[in-house]
Amino acid sequence: MNMKIWRQAPGIIQLQVLIWTAVLLLIFFSLLPMDGLLKSVIATIVNATSYAIIIYGNILLLYPVFYQKRRLVAYGISVAFFLILTGMLKGYAGIIIYKHFLLKTPPVDLLTLLSYVPGGILIYVLSLVFRIAIAYFTLKQQTEEILLQKSHAELNLLKSQVQPHFLFNALNSIYYRVYKVDPPSAGLIERLSDIMRYFVDESPKDEVPVSTEVAFIENYMELERIRIRHGASIIFEKAYNPELRIPPMLLMTFVENIFKHGIDKSRKQNRVTISLVQQNDYLLFKTSNRKIDPDAGDQTGGFGIINLTKRLRMLYGEKFELNIDNEGELYTAFLKIPI
Repeated sequence: MNMKIWRQAPGIIQLQVLIWTAVLLLIFFSLLPMDGLLKSVIATIVNATSYAIIIYGNILLLYPVFYQKRRLVAYGISVAFFLILTGMLKGYAGIIIYKHFLLKTPPVDLLTLLSYVPGGILIYVLSLVFRIAIAYFTLKQQTEEILLQKSHAELNLLKSQVQPHFLFNALNSIYYRVYKVDPPSAGLIERLSDIMRYFVDESPKDEVPVSTEVAFIENYMELERIRIRHGASIIFEKAYNPELRIPPMLLMTFVENIFKHGIDKSRKQNRVTISLVQQNDYLLFKTSNRKIDPDAGDQTGGFGIINLTKRLRMLYGEKFELNIDNEGELYTAFLKIPI
């Protein structure tokens, strides 16, 4: 996939190269009949260079530094100063080059240099159009890449779902056989079937009912209890609209970390508290558990929290809150997302 992105990325650069090539040829051939070859080349280089400085100076520096941060007065002043400076430098460079190659010395004074400034105003306006065009093609390219990734993901999902119902039917058959002799074990098989059905049917969706997500978490916790010799005291507080919809697998990272890093299988008192509460326009999720090793560092076990943070930024921008309290003997995680 990285190679495909690399092959597609130069498209915008190639577009700009074509545009600038067309600009150079247009300037050169429009001047050639009146000014001759050498003077046309000089004028083309000087003009094109000044155009590039104005366009890229605005879209790469002034626009993002001032305008996008709503510093409109500073942006206006900086643009005016930038156009005056660029215009005067263009005039001075042209005069010096003419003197060197054509052995002519046009007058160099302030008014002469300022006469080159008005032409830069039109180029500044064109720089805004240029920026919009680049943004459009960038967005189009990103959209195509996202669609390509989505197609690959859907294809992989279809491959993984070749005969999912065969597996579910097999688990159901095993469930009924086990239920006759060992109902508790049959219940665990049923939970495993529900978890696998969630992965196949629900996890590919953009959103799922929060009740479905909670059922998945509870099934996971019940299966994890099997591995705990002395059991665990898990308090799960729930207060939300069951029909509320959230992205799938958004809360699972914290619950998974509890059983990976917060449960001592040899200890008789493993206490875990979890709460999922709807409050105004937000959903609040909090977990708390005692650390096995109070002096241990981050118990995420790798990139769990990092990957979750990236996903939250993609989903909510900066409109979420994620806090990890890893001090002392308790590990507490808190997540607040808009709904």
